[in-house]
Amino acid sequence: MRRILFVCVENSNRSQMAEAFARAHGGAQVEAHSAGSRPTAQINPRAIRFMAERGIDLSTQHSKSLQDIDAAPFDAVVTMGCGDACPWIAAARREDWALPDPKNLPDDEFRAVRDEIESRVLALLRELPADAH
Repeated sequence: MRRILFVCVENSNRSQMAEAFARAHGGAQVEAHSAGSRPTAQINPRAIRFMAERGIDLSTQHSKSLQDIDAAPFDAVVTMGCGDACPWIAAARREDWALPDPKNLPDDEFRAVRDEIESRVLALLRELPADAH
């Protein structure tokens, strides 16, 4: 089982999409979580709509704080453009994906960020050892 945590500021767009893609593509081999350093308490309706285009339902998700996440060791922690607002979290692997926050982007650019997140999640899943945790 591979444990992955995706962190951004609001936990309403990027990290939620990454968590959902990791669950969808990783299946039972992945335990994916997401959180925000300053969560908004809700998922962006556009993220819900654009993920639904990929057959992934975010409508039951909610924005979570880092304090809501179990501190057990992670195989990978991925931060997404939150800079100093993202605290250091112990993990065997750490990455920062400097992706723009799509919340105010036009629809086609929002979709481009979504697609880039999916591509990076797939690459991460291929690179993480299958026998982690």
